[in-house]
Amino acid sequence: MPSSNPGAPRAAAGHSRIALELTLLLAALTAFAPLAIDMYLPALPELRREFQTSPATAQLSLSAFFVGMASGQLFYGALSDRFGRKLPLAAGLVLFIIATVGCALAGSVQSLIGWRFVQALGVGATAVIPRAMVRDLFDPRDGARVLSRIMMVMGVAPILAPMLGAQLLLVADWRAIFWALAALGALVLAAVLWRLQDSHPGNAEPLRLGRVLGRHFALLADRHMLRYGLGGGVAIGALFAYIAGAPFVFIEHFGLSPQSFTLLFGVNAAGLIGASSLNGALLGRVKLHRMLRLGVCLQAAAGLVLIAFGVLGFGGLWGVVLPLFVVIACLGLVLPNSTVLCMAPYRNDAGVASGLLGVMQYAVAAVTSALVSALHDGSPRSMALVAGACAVLGLLLLFPRPGALVAAQLAVPPAR
Repeated sequence: MPSSNPGAPRAAAGHSRIALELTLLLAALTAFAPLAIDMYLPALPELRREFQTSPATAQLSLSAFFVGMASGQLFYGALSDRFGRKLPLAAGLVLFIIATVGCALAGSVQSLIGWRFVQALGVGATAVIPRAMVRDLFDPRDGARVLSRIMMVMGVAPILAPMLGAQLLLVADWRAIFWALAALGALVLAAVLWRLQDSHPGNAEPLRLGRVLGRHFALLADRHMLRYGLGGGVAIGALFAYIAGAPFVFIEHFGLSPQSFTLLFGVNAAGLIGASSLNGALLGRVKLHRMLRLGVCLQAAAGLVLIAFGVLGFGGLWGVVLPLFVVIACLGLVLPNSTVLCMAPYRNDAGVASGLLGVMQYAVAAVTSALVSALHDGSPRSMALVAGACAVLGLLLLFPRPGALVAAQLAVPPAR
């Protein structure tokens, strides 16, 4: 039967186009952190040789980034609750561009580490504010679907970033990677200023440091936030342990070329995209916490295999690659659902909740990458041990059934 309102299909099509445009822009923003992390990974051995430093010192440029991400996200949430989402996001992108130019011009490894910290302070806005916008605009089930789509789009970043970095190394040195990131930051900043509609009007409350910290501590004392935020942070810690150790394990220990290394990165990213797609498709039939359970159980099982094979040396390259693939892919089931479950009760404090979630995630990332660096002995052991331990600890934190109130609020009815 035709619609009695001829404008309805056109309105629906317009709404779908706007939703798709918003999802793509939020995905591009969320992809900035993995781009800034992954694009220069193939250059780490070259960077170490140019600055005549140790692998552990070179990896500090990665750890400094994680510390900067954790620090910056502490305040972007409160700023976006006070001033709206768009202005702090644009300011963070400007800081990112300036610091990325500083990285490109760094004359010592210490200077590079410092600029990487500032770069991460800027890019923290692109992690916090898109999550808060999803919470502003969507209910929990639709929010989980949107986050799954964002993860599918941003899953392209780990595929393209190392590949682009490796290709740039064929024609230029590692500094070209940072010039390319700065140019990309300028393009996305223009898109934000031109196309992004603010999802939050802000409020008139004065922004005082004591009040901001008080709101963070109040949320941190909430067992719900602590469990899901820390649990999701530990689960993603496996990814950051892999990122910190992968260049030295696969290029220097197993002898892969930078191009083969980027192919391996692409395969793992494809697994993450596939799991995110599966998660989005099943959320109409399966409750959020059940999808989360499935993800953490599979990730922990693969983590135990990774520890056994990587630490004991069984299976060579494939003994590390195969369980690592499952550990990374399972994040497509764990991260969207743990994020939505974490933020669901905090509608009025979505910015602060998103910032605190990011702080916990990247604090864990800083610890895991530092552990991989400290335990590095030229073999896959440190990466396998830390990544596997994160997967198992994520299971311990996230597997128990959610509280009755949260479960009732977020249950997704089966499709009829």
